[in-house]
Amino acid sequence: MQPVNAALDLLLRHHEPYPAIVVDRAWNLVLANAAMDRLLGVAGDAEARWRAVCGEGPRNILKLSLHPQGLRPLIANPDEIVPPMLARTAREALEHPQVQDVLDEVLRYPDLPVKLRQIDLDASRLPVLPVHYRISGWDLRLFTMMTTFGTPQDVTADDLRVESFFPADEPSAALLRALAGDRGDRAARGATPP
Repeated sequence: MQPVNAALDLLLRHHEPYPAIVVDRAWNLVLANAAMDRLLGVAGDAEARWRAVCGEGPRNILKLSLHPQGLRPLIANPDEIVPPMLARTAREALEHPQVQDVLDEVLRYPDLPVKLRQIDLDASRLPVLPVHYRISGWDLRLFTMMTTFGTPQDVTADDLRVESFFPADEPSAALLRALAGDRGDRAARGATPP
């Protein structure tokens, strides 16, 4: 796994100033770049949010995204992104029963609308997922791409997914650059992080 880990680290670092993460098939966080940490920090105390959502267990991106004390209140387009996330998880659970535990927990979250709990395994699989966050008065529009290993030589590598977040518009790109401390970009565009 050493060459795989080195490649993943390089991939995440080179995706800066945009967020990127590595998760396993059950959405457990394996790696995150500094941009992801900055983004979670903008949404409030990231450590407190992780504890409220995951307790002492593994940090889980699906739980963080959909928990009422996680990022769900900040997601402006849940009807667009929750069904594909849950469908992907349900498809993974068909082959890997441990994933079902995460899915079952998320489906028990209070205030998760009934229509979002309806999982359609045959729903179209979009190549990218558009995400719209409203954070501290800012509209952050991103799209995500999920990447997997094409020919894994190891069962561990087969379990990993890289999720890369890209700005969907120039104001979002400017905000992410400003969060990274690109002072020239901040002055040029008037972007100030929340």
